[in-house]
Amino acid sequence: MKCKICGITSYEDAMMAIEAGADALGFVFYKKSPRYITKTQAKKIIFQLPPFVEKVALFVNEDANTINTTCNEVGATLAQLHFEASNELIQSLTVPFIKVIRAQNADDISLCSNEYRLVDAYCEAYGGAGKRINIEWFKGIDCSKIILAGGLDASNVASLKEYGFYGVDVSSGVELSYGVKDAKKVKDFVKNAK
Repeated sequence: MKCKICGITSYEDAMMAIEAGADALGFVFYKKSPRYITKTQAKKIIFQLPPFVEKVALFVNEDANTINTTCNEVGATLAQLHFEASNELIQSLTVPFIKVIRAQNADDISLCSNEYRLVDAYCEAYGGAGKRINIEWFKGIDCSKIILAGGLDASNVASLKEYGFYGVDVSSGVELSYGVKDAKKVKDFVKNAK
């Protein structure tokens, strides 16, 4: 499974995650998040990173212009839409993007089933709440285009292999504190996922 370490706030944590084998890093451009990062901070980190690592910019309730501009300014390679984006907004995006499905029930995980998407447990807050989704919902469905998020850590990620998820996304499950990653937890998470 591909691994994304989200909520990166420092160059040191970014490099530690890459060296542990992470395929993607997430940068949160949502001011209400404890993992929020400014464009200036993100650009400083991203412009020092090695190639072939996906740099994902997470947005909540932003317009297409803000998403396009931010991704281009900071060097993000993918926008993560952590909200229900309108078709008009989607059509106005000039950067690659992935939708997030905040699943409240089993039917929700089949939304956008013809495209790659991130599936997270629904909660009032946006992202990083550490709430685990009901894994039973995924039995018998094609998970090859799903990146699973929510309540994951090194102790439970290996159990997901049987479902055939494209990838997994972790934030709070590998932290010392908000936005500060724990090197051992990151290494163990990536190792157990792969």
